[in-house]
Amino acid sequence: MLTWLQRNDLTFPPLEKAMREPNGLLAAGGDLSADRLIQAYRHGCFPWFQEGQPILWWSPDPRTVLFPEELHISRSLGKVLRQGRYQVTFDQDFTAVIQACAAPRDYADGTWITDSMQSAYLELHRRGYAHSVEVWEQDALVGGLYGLAIGQLFFGESMFSRADNASKVGFATLVERLKAWGFVLIDCQMPTEHLHSFGARAITRTTFADYLRQHLDQPNIADWLPRRVS
Repeated sequence: MLTWLQRNDLTFPPLEKAMREPNGLLAAGGDLSADRLIQAYRHGCFPWFQEGQPILWWSPDPRTVLFPEELHISRSLGKVLRQGRYQVTFDQDFTAVIQACAAPRDYADGTWITDSMQSAYLELHRRGYAHSVEVWEQDALVGGLYGLAIGQLFFGESMFSRADNASKVGFATLVERLKAWGFVLIDCQMPTEHLHSFGARAITRTTFADYLRQHLDQPNIADWLPRRVS
């Protein structure tokens, strides 16, 4: 039976209570307060729902992740990186990135990044949890992504691209930097060909929960000061 969350209680049900079909549906309801979102990521679940639906919380099994040391850069992407066509910054314009991620896509109906979702992650950005990666071609924002950094784990949320390979350049640059900062895992949530091309793979929910326990409260040496990094 699906658990309905109460607004005055930030507790989530155990991850093993998540449904098999649809895969990983753990709970519904609650709100998108910053405190609840932080608790959700620490617990091992994330919000995903369409406009008009209740807030739905998910913990899929298996979980798609990328270990930074397993990052695979294709020959073609390596060439693009060496050409220096794009410039990459961190936390330069979080608002523009999340708005671009929320924009309609040719291959999807509507967007799951609702106005309330954008407001929630902007608050997480103000609190220092959510971070953005911007990819620029001259002065134009042509790609990017955003996610949360907690302890030695990064939780990727969404990315966008307006030019060839732009989001790939941003993601590869981020992973290399996270590796240098002591991060051990990037949560990609669900599988895509795009992520698998970078070396992302599936692990069990139980293994993912083990990483949460071991690394959420460990230090990193991240420096998210807004500036050009590549």
